[in-house]
Amino acid sequence: MLAVLEAARLIACAFDSYMEGFAVCPSSETYVTVEPLNSLAISGAYEGDIAPQARGQFESFMQAHGVPRAEQEQAGYSYGWPQVETADDAFIGSNGRAFDLIVLGRPGRASQNPRMRPLEAALFDSGRPVLVVPPSVPQTLARNVLVAWNGSTEQARTNAFAIPLLRLADKVTVLTVVGGTAPAPSGEEAARHLRRNGIKAIALTVKAGARTSGEVILDHAASLGCDLLVKSAYTQSRLRQMIFGGATRHILANATLPILMAH
Repeated sequence: MLAVLEAARLIACAFDSYMEGFAVCPSSETYVTVEPLNSLAISGAYEGDIAPQARGQFESFMQAHGVPRAEQEQAGYSYGWPQVETADDAFIGSNGRAFDLIVLGRPGRASQNPRMRPLEAALFDSGRPVLVVPPSVPQTLARNVLVAWNGSTEQARTNAFAIPLLRLADKVTVLTVVGGTAPAPSGEEAARHLRRNGIKAIALTVKAGARTSGEVILDHAASLGCDLLVKSAYTQSRLRQMIFGGATRHILANATLPILMAH
């Protein structure tokens, strides 16, 4: 959670934003050991109310970093925790519609890692972008950004959500992997659209060779020293991703940098 909270704080500081925390867990009847889409282990039902512990961690972090508590509906850099009780995963999708961004941890195979269901609720039910944060605490965010352009409707929507963040960046690279795109504007045209929105964007087209699109994207993010990846989620159906694999599946399992995603 430290990495998730710090990523949220960095964005809130950049935009003078309000942050809201709440506790979620699976519903009491949920007993699942493996998330079938990504083969990620997830926990079963939880015992007791985790809200007090979660709230304590959230508020201690905010106070340690000098973030003021929000007073009523004040605008500006602040935090709040209005949801007293623990909610189930679906709350993320519904409550997220009243916010600009949802920040979650990256799901993982270990039992202590975040689960997949909260991320799916955020992506498919909120209509908002989601920042997926790996375990490492970010030192910077959105200074050097890689945009994974595949020409899809989902990626066009994700680019649009990302524009406020991309305007803050010192460098934006629009990466196109040959053979991994839909019939659509080229990467250079996508970069031109971003430049017309005041973003310092350049286009880069590469061949995958023996690697998958997901591997190429993460390799280039690492080689360019990027601190944010802008990538659409599930351009293919979730069932197809489960059977054949896909860039979203690989990136969620292996990314070491934050990912701004939307569906």
